[in-house]
Amino acid sequence: MLGLMQGWPLLCQRVVDHAATFHGGRKVITRSVEGPIVETNYADIRARALKVAQRLDKDGIRLGDRVATLAWNTWRHLECWYGIMGIGAIYHTVNPRLFPEQIVWIVNHAEDRMMFVDLTFVPLLEKIADKLPTIERYVILTDAAHMPQTSLKNAVPYEDWIGEVDGDFAWKEFDENTAAGMCYTSGTTGHPKGVLYSHRSNVLHSMIAAMPDAMAASSRDVILPVVPMFHANCWGLALTAPMVGATVVMPGAKMDGASIYELLTQYKVSFTAAVPTVWLMLLQDLEKTGGKLPDLERVVIGGSACPRAMTKTFQDVYGVQVIHAWGMTEMSPLGSLCTMKPEYADITGDAKLDIEMKQGHPPFGVEMKITDDSDKALPWDGKVFGRLKVRGPAVAKSYYKGEGGEAFDKDGWFDTGDVATMDQYGYMQITDRSKDVIKSGGEWISSIDLENLAVGHPKVAEAAVIGVAHPKWDERPLLVIVLKKGETATKDEILGFMQGKCAKWWMPDDVAFVDEIPHTATGKIQKLTLRKQFEGYRLPTGEAAE
Repeated sequence: MLGLMQGWPLLCQRVVDHAATFHGGRKVITRSVEGPIVETNYADIRARALKVAQRLDKDGIRLGDRVATLAWNTWRHLECWYGIMGIGAIYHTVNPRLFPEQIVWIVNHAEDRMMFVDLTFVPLLEKIADKLPTIERYVILTDAAHMPQTSLKNAVPYEDWIGEVDGDFAWKEFDENTAAGMCYTSGTTGHPKGVLYSHRSNVLHSMIAAMPDAMAASSRDVILPVVPMFHANCWGLALTAPMVGATVVMPGAKMDGASIYELLTQYKVSFTAAVPTVWLMLLQDLEKTGGKLPDLERVVIGGSACPRAMTKTFQDVYGVQVIHAWGMTEMSPLGSLCTMKPEYADITGDAKLDIEMKQGHPPFGVEMKITDDSDKALPWDGKVFGRLKVRGPAVAKSYYKGEGGEAFDKDGWFDTGDVATMDQYGYMQITDRSKDVIKSGGEWISSIDLENLAVGHPKVAEAAVIGVAHPKWDERPLLVIVLKKGETATKDEILGFMQGKCAKWWMPDDVAFVDEIPHTATGKIQKLTLRKQFEGYRLPTGEAAE
């Protein structure tokens, strides 16, 4: 027997419908790429998204067609998302931080038919457009007054393009499992892989994200999504914010510490989210200027491990709650968030920080386990490392065009490639990527734990730990350090600082000082490049294996 409830498909356009109907006057504020601050609201966002949908339909874009966006977080980009999804086409967010050849590869792999592009990226596309045969038209996200001279095919300013239709249009109707969006992994090894979100998964993920033990988003919030819309589905915020009717402040192209601080204070932002490198810039700016954050209540930090010192500074100096989060493009992307359960409600000081360094517990909608290499479940004692596996309604079941199938098993579990512990209360902590964990004498050493220890040193700007071949122990840790500008330090000074803060046998065998550490387009440390850079490195405790 089936229930007698209405068959109300979970479609993303219903989110902007709700925002426009019940929160229509709520502001969407953008630092535009052209420069000025632009204010609009959800009612106007929906009206213009309908024009985008109508114009795409007029241009022959149909159900299942891929439409690329190469753009910053702006009100226009938001309109494009909803307009694309509203006719059953698929938004494909292209990361401009990728190398040009990677952009060419993913646009061709996705077979995108159109491209929405911000002014910033027109020169980049002009250099590679001849290698993008599937793109039929480029819509430049600006007005006629700012439209550049360009060689891009059938290029038109966005405002003129949507100005040719009247917006008298109805969203298309289709199944909730229809594809809505596409985002490619950063491709640290091999080609990037396409993750294809459905309307159902996007809506469920955004409901999950808004829960009190997740982002706790509400209509009373002013949300600044610093995390780009082109990064891991914008951590769900492009749907979660309008779903709850929150005011949104979009940072546009200016992502430096001073510009972010200006938006945080001018618009009384209560909640924001981004990777640690952004907050490092903000905190450095605040340290120089003596600025305060009186309105900011909480910040979600993910993408890579949040340094202990950063959490402590936000909370102790500025009174801002830090929610350490973990997720993946394949998970839409939220997997866990570190909010406090009653079991940890009374702890304070360093003991509380110890918990906050974990990536947290999964919300409803994410199942999680750790296993050994033979898929045997491991105990949740907070100590034993294992392969982290997940499943749920917003977790990928395969990659676009069937690639990378080995990551998915017959029971629906996705092997994240991360190594983690779980404690008795379900708090997960990433200790490494499976390919980066250091195997020394048959035991595992967490490179991430050592990196977090090292960046706690006041002279250290960034740290990375890699395994270097050792004749006796198989691998031993090498600590690679970038010092803060103008600072000098010795190996003994750094190791002395770390002494006693980790197991003795975990201590790095050597320290290498470098000017910079290589990063991927999404800001993650390129361990593979580092390992090549230090190939054959001779540790003082034993020569590298030949």
